[in-house]
Amino acid sequence: MTSGDAHLLVVDDDERIRGLLQKFLIRSGFLVSVARDAVQARRLLAGLEFDLIVLDVMMPGEDGISLTRDLRARMQVPILLLTAKGEAANRIEGLEAGGDDYLVKPFEPKELLLRINAILRRVPQARPEASAPKVLHLGGARYDMDRGELWRGESLVRLTATEAALMRLFANAPGVAVSREKLVGDLGREDVAQERAVDVQITRLRRKIEDDPKSPRYLQTVRGEGYMLQPD
Repeated sequence: MTSGDAHLLVVDDDERIRGLLQKFLIRSGFLVSVARDAVQARRLLAGLEFDLIVLDVMMPGEDGISLTRDLRARMQVPILLLTAKGEAANRIEGLEAGGDDYLVKPFEPKELLLRINAILRRVPQARPEASAPKVLHLGGARYDMDRGELWRGESLVRLTATEAALMRLFANAPGVAVSREKLVGDLGREDVAQERAVDVQITRLRRKIEDDPKSPRYLQTVRGEGYMLQPD
């Protein structure tokens, strides 16, 4: 993989460092997105695919070690950890959490670039047939991710604009619980009271997906977390 093909996610709570890294990596030929904390990083990861994450360890709220451990449990994207802590115990903790490499601040930008390229060279190139499926199978229904269409057998299932938007959100993160708050925000709703309206939309969507909407198998409720699309 070359730099021109790679999409990086830089996660750092320091706005100045975040901006400098983004500019440097863009000049080095990468496509770069940035996040200020773990919450924003999760939102980006739910809708986009990245080739590598450059992740600061010491962030307010959920730190980089915790985020790395959680991400590694459900995805294989390489993670390069950045930290001001250079002791061996800190490096070991980061690598045991699932980090692919560990760079101590302050560092030379050139070294960061070399480490990123070294990690990307180690990533096996997926064959076309091994790429992520573009169709999600949901029992008797199937969702075409490219077209944004829900089918049941040979019949196209009509979706409202809100139902179609919900399906896109869930399909971009199958097997991952999405909170009501996130759904409300991503649907462009400002009022928190709209969370109840989202529940109604979920009920309607289940009627179009599930064989038994009262006992949902595919569009599941995850207690305390939200909703999750779990395809076959």
